[in-house]
Order: sequence, then C-alpha cells, then structure tokens
Amino acid sequence: MSQRRADAAAGMPRRDSAAAGMPQRRIGSQGLVAGAVGLGCGGMSPARGLPGLYGPPDEAECVATIQRAVDLGVTLIDTAEMYGPFHNERLVGRALRGRRDEVVLCTKVGFRYDSPEGMPIPDSSPAHLKASVDGCLQRLGVETIDLLYQHRIDRTVPIEETVGAMGELVRAGKVRGIGLSEVGAATIRRAHAAFPLSAVQSEWSLWERGVEQEVMLALRELGIGFVAYSPVGRGFLAGSAPREQVAQDGRRAYPRFQGENYDRNLSLLERLQALAARIDATPAQLAIAWLLDQGPDVLPIPGTKRRTYLEQNAAAASIVLDDGMRQALADAFPPGAAAGDRYNPEMDRYVDR
Repeated sequence: MSQRRADAAAGMPRRDSAAAGMPQRRIGSQGLVAGAVGLGCGGMSPARGLPGLYGPPDEAECVATIQRAVDLGVTLIDTAEMYGPFHNERLVGRALRGRRDEVVLCTKVGFRYDSPEGMPIPDSSPAHLKASVDGCLQRLGVETIDLLYQHRIDRTVPIEETVGAMGELVRAGKVRGIGLSEVGAATIRRAHAAFPLSAVQSEWSLWERGVEQEVMLALRELGIGFVAYSPVGRGFLAGSAPREQVAQDGRRAYPRFQGENYDRNLSLLERLQALAARIDATPAQLAIAWLLDQGPDVLPIPGTKRRTYLEQNAAAASIVLDDGMRQALADAFPPGAAAGDRYNPEMDRYVDR
C-alpha cells in the first residue's frame, strides 16, 4: 500500500499549494492533481425542504471547514448546482475567495429546477449545459472550473452530444477537465471516445461495491480517475447516523437506513468499529483508508460540515493497511453485505448501469 501511494505521488506536477504531508493523486490523464482525500460539500446546504441532507448546517462552521480543508491539503473540493439548489456553489465560492489557485474545484450540472412539483428534471442538452456552466462560474466567483461533471445521465440526449458540449467548454477555457457521475461502463466508453474524460464520480464504500467490476475495469483501461462519494456510507459507517437523527434528515429516504435494514446494518458498523480499534483509528478513517488502498487512481471525497470530522478524515491518508487488515475487512464486508438497496426507486432511475 505505502509503495503504491508513493508511486502515485512521485513526480506529479502540482497546480495547488497543498499542505505538506497530504499525498497527491492524479485525476485521470489530463493533468489534474489533488490531495488523496477530498471534501464533499453537499451536506452544507438545504436539500428538498430540509435544512440540510444530514441535519442542519452552521454556515460559519461550513465556511471554516472548507478553509481548514485547504490548510490540510484537502484540495479536491466538490460541489454541484443541485445542492440547494445553487446555495452550495455560492457558499464554496465565498469560502475559497483568495485561495482559488490552491484547490481543484469540481461542480456538477445537468438538471433543471422549474418543474411544478419542485423535482429536478434531467437536462443535459448542449444549450442547457453551457448556460448552466455560466451560472456556476458566477456563483463560484471563478473564471474556470477544474472538473465539470454531468450530474446524472439524461436518457433523452445522446451522451456524445453531452460530452461534446462539455468539450467545447474545455476549449473555451471555462473548464479544465470533464467527468460523469453514476454511469455504467458502456456509457463511459462512448463518452470517452467523444471527448476524453478525467474522472467518473460514483458511490463506493465498504458497503457499496457496485463499481468494482465493469466500471473500474473500463476506467483503468482508459486512464480515467475515480472519485468516490459517500465513502463512509452517508455517515453510517462513521457511527454518526443515530436512528433518531436519521428520522429527521434526508437519509430516511434511503432503504439502508430504514426499519430492519438499519438494525441489520448495525452489525456491519460494529465489525468496523472493532477493526478500527485495533489500529487506534476511527471507523470513518478505516473506511477511507480501505478506499485509498484500492489503487492510486481512487480519490474519496468524504462529506462533512465540521472541522473536527474533516481533520479526522484527512488523517486517514496516512493509514497503511497490512495484509491482515485487508483480509479482515474483506471477511467483514463481502460484496452485498449491506441490508437494503442503496436508493429508493425514485432515486434509482437516475443511475445508469
């Protein structure tokens, strides 16, 4: 593990001023490099009628958390126009004012928000994407987005048209690299043939293993990086999803947090807690270290809205797993171990397989 991390970090060009000590990783083959552990900012904003997806955020603490992330070398900062919508990009832009060149700034587009029901509607048409990016740039207060994702597949628009428009944004200097989120291997291959992808972002963790076969094989064949969101199972594997809190926040919509599934999944958390205690780590740190151990092309972006958890997550980059721990984690978390689907049917229709 340590040799793989050293190989990934050696000789890399850097466009940031990350704090010394955070290992650096390439994001694809287009020159983007960031700290091995990133920061997902989505939980810092309102979510469909809730003050926050994982409980109400303190905006001043959120700004301080983003700024502290940069101090620690957590330079991959992930946001999206959907978060809020629009609130999160403004928050991130305000937090990074004066520090733009220290980070790899990522956002996502591909939805409209004008339905009578208030539901986001996929729209990855070229005209909509280009207009959306202009809005993102304004809200973030920057001239260029480092990594622009299509947030979810739009089945009404051929992926070649979507990435073609994103490629035009690269050529126009508004975007440095492009990526997709929650897509299958066939879509990845079609998209990459139309314009080179820097990254794919999807859920990957000890309890969500769906990308490990076809998706990762395609990415590694094509030289595309992988950005893992929800690396600690939306807080469950960190031990920060007590039943009474989940009942009040956005996680109540996810099957793994409901009823008997929740009770059965507690045994997974207990296994992780016991293993983490062996190496004097938190469960979240061990879950993040496991992802980092999957290869130098994997960058987890744990989300948090508090500096304390941010600092713990960043420290996971220094954890080296030995073969004994790898085997113990494999035994405790075989693929399919989690009880319940990861999404309800409404959410699942946006996932491309």
